Amino acid sequence: MQNKRELFQIMTRRFGLLNKDCCSIGGHDISAAQSHILYEINQRDRASIQQIAELLGTDLTTFSRQVQTLIKMGLLQKEANPDDRRVSLLTLTPTGQYIATTIDQQMNSYLDEVFSYLTPFEQETVVRSIHLFNEAMAKSSRCCSPIRTK
Repeated sequence: MQNKRELFQIMTRRFGLLNKDCCSIGGHDISAAQSHILYEINQRDRASIQQIAELLGTDLTTFSRQVQTLIKMGLLQKEANPDDRRVSLLTLTPTGQYIATTIDQQMNSYLDEVFSYLTPFEQETVVRSIHLFNEAMAKSSRCCSPIRTK
């Protein structure tokens, strides 16, 4: 069997996840982490900072810094939850919505092209395998946490 880590190293590079910025849209350079934040907020209606940080498996301090950067870029708005003023809710600004939608379209276009090189059976196999792998990762005690040495 081929080295599993090597396969993921190659896939990470091909997705551009090692690049400082994943994309540049409308004069905004967006990092991979920021792209993930915009995507998740775009999928939810007025999600809390804690919900999105937990969903992304990011500690709250690091996540809050990213949120502040996105607010300064004019892509996010933060407001207090009217039901619980201790909770901050995140929404995309119109520019943030445009950028999130554009990134989504670009990624879907890229994935459509990549999948076009596969037969329908291979496409189904890859999607099913990724789904199974995601489920297995979620069961791991180390899911979503950095690897630490003792």
